[in-house]
Amino acid sequence: MRARGYTLLEMLVATLILGVTVAGLLSNLSLSLRTASKVADYDRAAFLAKRKMDELLSDSRLHRFAALDGPLDPAIGLEGGWRVRVEPFEAPAQARPGTPVLDRIVLELWWRQGSRTRRLQLEAFRRSLVEIPGTQP
Repeated sequence: MRARGYTLLEMLVATLILGVTVAGLLSNLSLSLRTASKVADYDRAAFLAKRKMDELLSDSRLHRFAALDGPLDPAIGLEGGWRVRVEPFEAPAQARPGTPVLDRIVLELWWRQGSRTRRLQLEAFRRSLVEIPGTQP
């Protein structure tokens, strides 16, 4: 009569299959966690860029051809900064002082993610008036 049970070879093959399966699952889990971290940082940066753009659009002291920059608040968990420039977008051919024109505000947000630098750019438009030369708005 034959004894019941598994041979050593069967146990080694089963252990090998189980090991390969567990290694694959752990690899996928690690990749998923890294991807989730990147998405969370990008989401946070997009929120900050939107908030900064709202501040810039409501700032009446921000004039055409302005170029500003600054650091991000370290409390938010991102190390980086922002740059903004205001440039004319659309104006009538013979625009006189007081004529309404369209300005483009370009905001670039950058942050470090590991050893890489990530960037996010937003553009917005606002209506303004042609200024009298030599005066500030």
